[in-house]
Amino acid sequence: MPARSPGVLADLDESSLRELAPRGVRRDFRKHAVVVNEGDETNALYEVLSGRLKAFVSGDDGREVVLDTILPGDYFGELVLDGGPRSASIMALEPVRLFVMPQADVEGLLLANPQFARDLIERLIGRVRALTDKVRDLALKDVYGRFVRFTEDHAIERNGERMVPERLTQSEVAARIGGSREMVSRIIRDLTQGGYIEIDAKRIRLLKKLPAHW
Repeated sequence: MPARSPGVLADLDESSLRELAPRGVRRDFRKHAVVVNEGDETNALYEVLSGRLKAFVSGDDGREVVLDTILPGDYFGELVLDGGPRSASIMALEPVRLFVMPQADVEGLLLANPQFARDLIERLIGRVRALTDKVRDLALKDVYGRFVRFTEDHAIERNGERMVPERLTQSEVAARIGGSREMVSRIIRDLTQGGYIEIDAKRIRLLKKLPAHW
């Protein structure tokens, strides 16, 4: 999965954003705070000034599936355009600072700034493609296949080795790939014993190519 480029608003500071969205406000959230709940009223777009968040959906049993990780320079809440309920929840993975633009300002920005309108359309297309890939993986791949896909998509080269840079618990990995923590634990244990991976400070280090089947 190629890295997502920063949004068209990424280079703007808070004062510049306020010029574009005069009714916008800055809001700070602590780690693990839920910024948006699935089903909430859609009334604002959020530009991420600092910090990381996750977009996720959860079932009645509390199990969750992570849809995306949202980084500084990105924005979320595009469904503000149709006024329907939020389709996912958003939680801060660390302390975050957001610039919140009300729906009226977003609509004005779309009319006055074609570059922003194009960026928003491209991001919506990207999210549709990403969700299509996730649904395909959930339907056609087993948990191990999804684990392999996750490592392939998120690993980077660092100091001559490949690793997933995020610090993730087994439960968090399970939420990313749509599996149970118990199954992910077994996969990680077997791959570690086989010398394929190593866990270092909650980071997955890839020592050699993972086997096609588990």
